[in-house]
Amino acid sequence: MKAGGAHVTVLLQEAVEALAVQPGGAYMDATFGRGGHSRAILAQLGEAGHLLALDRDPVAIEAGRALVDSRFTLLHRPFSELSEGAEEAGFSGFDGILFDLGVSSPQLDEGGRGFSFRHDAPLDMRMDTSCGETAAEWLARAEIRDITEVIRNYGEERFAFQIAKKIVATRAERPITTTGQFATLVRETVRTRELGQDPATRSFQALRIHVNQELGELALALPQALELLRPGGRLVVISFHSLEDRIVKQFMRKAAMPADALPKDLPLRADQLPRPTLRLLGKACKPSTEEVMANPRARSAVMRTAEKL
Repeated sequence: MKAGGAHVTVLLQEAVEALAVQPGGAYMDATFGRGGHSRAILAQLGEAGHLLALDRDPVAIEAGRALVDSRFTLLHRPFSELSEGAEEAGFSGFDGILFDLGVSSPQLDEGGRGFSFRHDAPLDMRMDTSCGETAAEWLARAEIRDITEVIRNYGEERFAFQIAKKIVATRAERPITTTGQFATLVRETVRTRELGQDPATRSFQALRIHVNQELGELALALPQALELLRPGGRLVVISFHSLEDRIVKQFMRKAAMPADALPKDLPLRADQLPRPTLRLLGKACKPSTEEVMANPRARSAVMRTAEKL
C-alpha cells in the first residue's frame, strides 16, 4: 500500500508476529510485491534461515532484484504454482507461509497497467503482463451473460446486467480499449451512487478479479500451502475483499473442524472422525485506526492465522 508517497506494507508487524519466525526456519512470502514483508522476515532470520518469495508480476520481480541476500530466493510464479516453486527452489517444507492478497499499490498507481480509473490507460489489468488475455480483449468477445456474471459475482454490482448490455452495445460501434472508456460507460449506466465511491469501482474490481482469476488462484494455493507446512508451521493470509476472505475463512475452518463436513447422522465413533490439520489462532485481525488514517487503502484488510497440527 502507499501513503505519503512511500510504499507502505499493510499489517506488516502483525503479519510477521503471526508467523512466529524462528531464526533457522524456512518461510515463504507467496506475494512478494515490493518486498515489505520479505524484508521484515529476513530481519528476524538467522544465518541458517531461508526465505522463498513468489510473484506473478514481472515488475515486482525486477524490483526484487535489489534485495540481495544469500538466504533469499525470488521466483516469477503465481502462487497457484506454490508447490512447483518450492520444488524448483529446493524447499521440502516451510515453518510459515504468508499471503498478502489483491492488487498492490504500485499496480494501482502505475497508470499504464490499467487497474485504476484515475488514469486513462490501456485496459490491460493483467498482474502478469507476459501472458494471458487483457481486460479489453475479454470485453471484446464475452457474451452479455458472462459479463453480467463477472460483474455481479466479483463486483457485487446490482446493475451488472445493465452494464453488460451497455458494453455490448458500445463495442458494436467502437472497441472498448481504455480505462477511461470503460469507466465512463459504467458511470453512465449505474443509476445510484454510493457515498464516497466512484460508480465504476465495483466493475473495475470485478474485471480485475476475473482477468487474473484471483479467487481460483487462491483456492488452488491454500491446499498446497497446507501440504507444505511443517507441523507447528503458521499459515497467515491477508485479504482485502470479502470474497477472498470468505475462501480463506472457509478453508481454515474446514481444516480445523473436518468432522463438521460429515453428515450429522453418520454412525462413527470419536476415534473414527477425521482429525483436524489446522488450529485457528485468535480472531481475524484488522488494521488499527492509526494505520487506516495513515494509509486509507488498509481499511478493508483482514488477516487470518492458523497453525498446522
